[in-house]
Amino acid sequence: MIKLALSLSLALLLNATYISCATNNAVDSHLSSKDLQRLQKVFADGIASNDLQSIFYSSLNVEPTSDLERTNVCQRLFKVHAASKLKDYEKDYYLVGAARTLKCAEKLPQEILSNIYNIPMPITSTQEIFYRITAHKYLGVQIDETTLKKLVKNLEGVLMKEDSLTSLGYAFNVASELSPESEFVTERIEDAMVQADEVDGKMLQFEGGLSVTSLIITGAFKISSDFSKPPPVDAQQAYKFANYFLSRRSVQTPKGAHILIEALKSLSSMTPQLAPICIQLIGNGQLQADSPRLAIAIVDLLGKPLKEAPLNIFGKVLLRKEGTTLAQKVQFAPKSSDKTTFAADLSPYKPTRGLYAIEIEVNSKYTQKLNFKVLGKVKVQQLELGIGESDASSSIKKQIVAYPKTLTEKLAADHTQRVLLKVLLIEEGTTDKPITVHQAFVRFYNKQEDLEVIYVAEQDSSKVYKFDMDVGARAGDFKYKSGLYEMVLIVGDASLSNSFEWHVANLDLDFPHNVKAAIKKQPIRSVLPEIIHQFRTPENRPPRLVSDIFTGLCLTPLVILFIVWHKLGINVSNFTIAPSTIGFHIGFGGILVLFTVFWLKLNMFQTLRLLLPIATFTFLCGNRLLRRLYGQRSAKASNAGALATS
Repeated sequence: MIKLALSLSLALLLNATYISCATNNAVDSHLSSKDLQRLQKVFADGIASNDLQSIFYSSLNVEPTSDLERTNVCQRLFKVHAASKLKDYEKDYYLVGAARTLKCAEKLPQEILSNIYNIPMPITSTQEIFYRITAHKYLGVQIDETTLKKLVKNLEGVLMKEDSLTSLGYAFNVASELSPESEFVTERIEDAMVQADEVDGKMLQFEGGLSVTSLIITGAFKISSDFSKPPPVDAQQAYKFANYFLSRRSVQTPKGAHILIEALKSLSSMTPQLAPICIQLIGNGQLQADSPRLAIAIVDLLGKPLKEAPLNIFGKVLLRKEGTTLAQKVQFAPKSSDKTTFAADLSPYKPTRGLYAIEIEVNSKYTQKLNFKVLGKVKVQQLELGIGESDASSSIKKQIVAYPKTLTEKLAADHTQRVLLKVLLIEEGTTDKPITVHQAFVRFYNKQEDLEVIYVAEQDSSKVYKFDMDVGARAGDFKYKSGLYEMVLIVGDASLSNSFEWHVANLDLDFPHNVKAAIKKQPIRSVLPEIIHQFRTPENRPPRLVSDIFTGLCLTPLVILFIVWHKLGINVSNFTIAPSTIGFHIGFGGILVLFTVFWLKLNMFQTLRLLLPIATFTFLCGNRLLRRLYGQRSAKASNAGALATS
């Protein structure tokens, strides 16, 4: 029973693995030659810049074209290093790496070498450990075993405190450079991979964008390979990461370009069963009906041939509109001169003009769905051209014109007549089967007047294209300009390989006189009458006597107040010389003065801006004054009660 259970488990595992591999989707693009040329331009600009990081990453991908250029770059490298504001261990890493790659003749200053050789303990970040260890590697200096053990312990301690994606990424890249004891870092690969974010079900990326995603992917592949561990991602994850990296191929910085290429190299280094591949059409996806040969390219993410040439490549051809199957198992054969090109001959299946899709399967592992179209050829079966009376009382005499000839006889039509054209279009290679095209136009052109008029030819129930023009009714389209016109038939369609313009005949059209045009109009460019702007007349103001009386009525309450104060007498016994009392009265008086100035000069916004501080000051002083008056009144009431009791 145990053996049976193990056998069933193994069978299920193999079956699941087969299904997973069989359903791997291939990406639809790769890093093309144009992309590489553009990235080379980014590196060329970077190595000529004054940025230390840009010079370093550019030097890893391009070389100076001459010894003089190399000398200039090396001299500039040391200058930008001295001026860089990066941390010492980081800028020393860039300096050492670029100097070694460029093979600079200048010797490194002893101070810089001392900073690199003297590794401080403990180091607080995996980034610093990576830069310091890699700088030793660039210098070709071996770190002693004691220091390496301390660094391994240091790395373990840092990861226990700081396990961010960036920290894990640098740890993956540096672990194998330390010692076999750092194998524990491989256990953290899964912790990093589960933090990947999925986008639209097609891409995987880490928070932090291209730099963090590339750092983790390249580091995880490096440490897995160095410690003989399984690949850090499965086939489906590799496909989604590849889609993300290819979506970022428009990077504009040397660092971004370098880490993009390194990430794609890491994914392409996987085993042939897991590595993502690219399957795409060669050309524009348009096939000729008489020789329908479909060519595809199968390459890795960098556009290079696969490590193992694919052997079994089959495709299922579908009609996109109907969804039916045209061919079930079409085999693609390799092109002898190119290991990336494979072609299939669709002639045995006789595809007609239309839109198609093909589902490609490579080695029963990768699938890709591509769209293509088969172009047909249009043929003019018959064209009839005639001129008759507009009232249709008489029959129209028609003439047959053979494609692509022009009618030798010049036709004439006046405003009492109509022009009729009928044309039957068929698909070449079929038995008189009419076709429908996207564009069927009739064009009239007068060379002398440089006038062009285009009409649409409509298809009737019998699939014949028909054009019927009443000359008199359409005179306005021609601006009533009589003369000799070329009559051209235009036929076009996206699924045709031989769209054409056919000069059918020459017509002498005679239009009626335009009565409206006889009325002389003022030229558009002449001087127009001057526009005089008039503002609305202001309303009459009231007499001066009425205004004075109204002002007096407004001041009446104030006058009455002063009269009452005079008769009753003003009580100033409670007025005390206190800051709050004086401040309140000054603030209140200031508000009254501000309102007076507002009436005479200021606007509302200016008044509010000035009123805010005065009102705040008056409020605070008034609050304090009222509290003091209340306290005095309470004290008097208490004294009066005490005297009454005694």
